[in-house]
Amino acid sequence: MTVHEPALAMPSSKKGRGQKRVSHFPVPIPISLADKLRSNRPADAPLLLRRGERWGRWDHSGAVARAVKRAGLDPAEVTIYALRHSNIVRQLLAGIPIRIAAVNHDTSVLIIEKTYSRHIGGHSDRLTRAALLDLGAA
Repeated sequence: MTVHEPALAMPSSKKGRGQKRVSHFPVPIPISLADKLRSNRPADAPLLLRRGERWGRWDHSGAVARAVKRAGLDPAEVTIYALRHSNIVRQLLAGIPIRIAAVNHDTSVLIIEKTYSRHIGGHSDRLTRAALLDLGAA
C-alpha cells in the first residue's frame, strides 16, 4: 500500500491461547470514507467514540441491535460479526485471493475455507464459466 492509499489501522485479534500483544495492520478503505473521516476529526483520532472516549469492548452492541431490529432481523441471530462475515464473502466473490481476505480479517485460509465454502459454492459456476475455453468462438 502506498502512502496515498487510505487505510485504517485495524487491531489484531486476541484470539487463541495465552497473552496476546495487540498490533495494528493497515486495511484499505474507499477514498470516499477516508474523505468523510478527515472532514470531521483529527487524523489520529479513534474511529469510534462514545461520549468523547474510545469505544469499550461491548459499546457496539446496543447500536448494532437497534440497526438489526430496524432491518427487520433478530438481534439474537444477527450480530456485529455479520459485517465481518459478509465482507469476507464479498471479497471472495469479487475475486480477492483467499490469502488476502484472510490477512484483511486477521484469520487463516483454513478457517475461511471451513467457514465460508458453503456460502460461496453456488457462485462457483459463474466464476468457472468465465475461465472456460469456448470452442464455439471463432
